[in-house]
Amino acid sequence: MKKSVRELEEIASQVRRDIIRMTTASASGHPGGSMSSTDILVSLFFNQMDIEPANFTIDGKGEDVFYLSIGHISPLFYSVLARRGYFPVDELKTFRLFGSRLQGHPCVESGLPGVRIASGSLGQGLAVAAGHALAKKLDGDKKVVYALMGDGELEEGEIWESSMFAAAHKIDNLIAFVDWNRQQIDGSCESVLPGASSNLPEKFKAFGWDVLELDGHSIEQIISTIEKAKSMLDNGKPIMILAHTIMGKGVDFMSDTNEYHGKTLSAEQQEIALAQLKETLGDF
Repeated sequence: MKKSVRELEEIASQVRRDIIRMTTASASGHPGGSMSSTDILVSLFFNQMDIEPANFTIDGKGEDVFYLSIGHISPLFYSVLARRGYFPVDELKTFRLFGSRLQGHPCVESGLPGVRIASGSLGQGLAVAAGHALAKKLDGDKKVVYALMGDGELEEGEIWESSMFAAAHKIDNLIAFVDWNRQQIDGSCESVLPGASSNLPEKFKAFGWDVLELDGHSIEQIISTIEKAKSMLDNGKPIMILAHTIMGKGVDFMSDTNEYHGKTLSAEQQEIALAQLKETLGDF
């Protein structure tokens, strides 16, 4: 059953709590970008995607599939998968521990339900998503393939090769997102590589994609935009949704800065952060 906007907002708050607690407990991980993408993934997995967590398969035949290209936001991915029922929520306690299925970047050798590719090296997720979407078209499978990238990740050339491939092959069952928070680990995207993450609508249109934009923290707008994207499928073009977001969204001192891209909180900072995030589903 699709969750309501209010329910999705409550899930998003809990997921952000999970992200803070997982990364602080392990003293390792990437909380900032995880929190900027939270509302997108929550909306997808709890409202928009046709999925069966209890019957997960790698090939994903007959259901929508999702690929996380920006692999270092694994705390978000793991929280959403657990809260959606792919594996026990209690397993979130093992994040980044030796031998855990919840490694710093998603991996496949442990068989974690919900994870179809190892996404450690940036830039690869869109290529895999395009390939899977093409396979679905060849199989007559009408379900949708989704992918999520970061804006700093667009500095990787494979993203643009994949963009050309998807447009050239008219892969029109593919909906991709860019988390456009304008921050990466070494500073603002513009300061690291000027122009790489600017003019994104014009760039993707020039590569042959249909492009939509949204407020990446308005769940109502996320849902309506995805619905619009779905109505545009099967028209010969892949669809790119550019989400304007804020890194570290949800906690005031983490917001709109790259400082917590790959830096975790102290115990004292964690308590301040958690006080700003409502516990809605119960902490693990």
